[in-house]
Amino acid sequence: MNSILLYHSSYMTIEYPEIRKHKFTKDFSYGFYCTTIEEQAQKWASRFKTSIVSVYKLKNIEELNIKKFNDYNHEWLDFVVSCRNGKTHKYDIVEGPMADDTIYEYLEAYLIGQMKEDDFFKLMKFKYPTHQLSFHTIQALDSLEFVTSYVVS
Repeated sequence: MNSILLYHSSYMTIEYPEIRKHKFTKDFSYGFYCTTIEEQAQKWASRFKTSIVSVYKLKNIEELNIKKFNDYNHEWLDFVVSCRNGKTHKYDIVEGPMADDTIYEYLEAYLIGQMKEDDFFKLMKFKYPTHQLSFHTIQALDSLEFVTSYVVS
């Protein structure tokens, strides 16, 4: 497999990624999140006073336990709901679209029973593409090789 570039948004350079447990769980549970979409990383970095994108090569993942979602679907929705409710999983890496701020309200409405699943997916069709890879184990983090970082202007 050829190595691919991944991008991580932050307020500082992250040469040595970590998995941290936070107060709130994310789409694919606790992990270190990256994307293959550089523009998405730059947009997310702009949340910080100092906007920095760290760049990594992803390699040697053949032996890892990877879960991949190619699109928003019922399995993705169930997985995200489970993770956001605090459940963890056994995957080293999870890849797929993200429930970003533009659809968070839809996800919340679905979680509390105010929106049907079919209505959720109808609304999802109008959103721009997103992508994320989340790393959940030390073995997964070992597949990341830091390349560089830069300030987003």
